[in-house]
Amino acid sequence: MSKALKVYRGDVVSLVGAGGKTAAMFRLAGELTSNGWKVITTTTTMIWRHQASEHTILEPDGAILLEKAEAALKKHSHITVVSGLSEVEGKLVGVEPSLVDGLAALLEVDAVIVEADGAKGRSLKAPAAHEPVIPSCTTILIPMAAIDALGQPLDERAVHRPELVARLANLGQRELITPEALGSVLLHPEGGMKDAPAQARIAPLINKVTAASLQPARDIARLLLEEVRVSRVLLGSVMEEDPITEAWGRVAAVVLAAGESRRFGYPKQLLPWGETTLLEHVVDAALGSSVDKTIVVLGHRAEEIGGPLHGRPVELVINEGWEGGLSTSVRAGLRALPADYEACLFLLADQPNVTRTLIDNLLSSYRSTLAPIVAPVHKARRGNPVLFARSLFPELLEMEGDQGGRGVILQHREKVELVEVAEGDIFLDIDTVDDYQGAI
Repeated sequence: MSKALKVYRGDVVSLVGAGGKTAAMFRLAGELTSNGWKVITTTTTMIWRHQASEHTILEPDGAILLEKAEAALKKHSHITVVSGLSEVEGKLVGVEPSLVDGLAALLEVDAVIVEADGAKGRSLKAPAAHEPVIPSCTTILIPMAAIDALGQPLDERAVHRPELVARLANLGQRELITPEALGSVLLHPEGGMKDAPAQARIAPLINKVTAASLQPARDIARLLLEEVRVSRVLLGSVMEEDPITEAWGRVAAVVLAAGESRRFGYPKQLLPWGETTLLEHVVDAALGSSVDKTIVVLGHRAEEIGGPLHGRPVELVINEGWEGGLSTSVRAGLRALPADYEACLFLLADQPNVTRTLIDNLLSSYRSTLAPIVAPVHKARRGNPVLFARSLFPELLEMEGDQGGRGVILQHREKVELVEVAEGDIFLDIDTVDDYQGAI
C-alpha cells in the first residue's frame, strides 16, 4: 500500500470518505513501521478506542501532547494521539487540524496519517457542511469508498448521508448505485475532493475489491483518472494480505513510426493491412486498449505517413532527427509526454500482431506489480512492446543510435516483469517483402 501510494518521509496522509478509512490508516502505518519508520496515527474526528494503536496518548493540551508524542517516539515506532474521551462510549476524540502541523514537524516522526472524516461504517458518503476536517499540511489525500456499495439502493444501509450523495450523483433516493455514481461522488468538489489542499497529491482508494468486482472497480479508476488532480487510483482490500490489487496511473502508448524502411524499399507504415495500413492497424490496437493517451512519432515522409491517421484521437510528434536511429524517436515520444503520466508503452509500427489484449495484459501486470519494466515473453524469448516507468525515463533519454530501450533493459534485468504470451507470432516484425508476403 505504501509503495502504491508513493509515500515519502515527511508526508502527511489524510483519509476521507467511507468504506474502511480506519483499517486503511492502520494498515499503512503497519507497513511503514515494518520498514523502520516512525509513524503517528490520529484523527480530526473520532475513532473507536479498540482501534487505536497499542501506544496511545490521550492529552487535551496541544503543547503537552506534542511533548509526549516526541518522547513516545523515542521508544515506539507507532503511536496514536488523541485529545480526549468522547461522550459516545468507546470512542476517542481527535485533535485539532492545526495540531497536525506540529506533529508533522516533530524530529522523530517520519509520517503522520490522519483519519479526517467519519462515515459510521458505511461504504459511501458525501460530507456535511462541517466535513471533512483535513489538515492544511496534508501532502497525500485519499478519498475512499467501498466497491460493495455498487448495486445497493441509495439509502442509509450502505450510504452515510444518502440525501447528499443523491444530489452529488444525480440519483434518486433508493436508486441503485452505479460505478458512474460512485466515481462522481469521489470526484465532486462537494464530495471526495472537498477542501483538498492545493499541494496534496490525490489518490482515491476503492476498497473491498474482489475478483468478481475488479472489472467495475477498473471502470471507476478510468473515470477518476479523467480528473487532472487525481494522480493515481488504488484498487484493493486493505484487510487482505496483499491490500492493493492494482494501482492505476496514467500510461501512454508511443508508436515509433519515424523510420525510412530502407531494407524494405518502401514505407512499411503505409503497407495495406486488412482494410487499413500497417501503421493504422498498430495505432488502432493502442486506441482500443486501456492506455490513457496515444502518441505517434513520425519522421521520414511524415506528412504522407501520418495522413491516414487524421481523425483518430492521437497526438502526432515529428522527429526531425529520425536519421539518428530509434533512440531519437524514443526521446521525441518521451518529451511529448505530459508530466502527470507515470509510464510509457513503446510499440513498433511494423508489428501487426500486437493486439489490444496484449497491451491490456501488459498494463494489468504493471498495475498489479508496479515493476519499472514490463515486457511480453514467449518460450524465454522477450519481445515488444515494452513498458517503462517514469523512474527510467532519464536513462531512456540518454540512449543513442538504433538500440531503443534495449540497453536500459539489460541494465535492469532484475526489475523486468515478464508476461507470458501463448503464441510466438505476436512478435512478428516486417522487415522485408518476404516477411510481408508471408504475413498477409
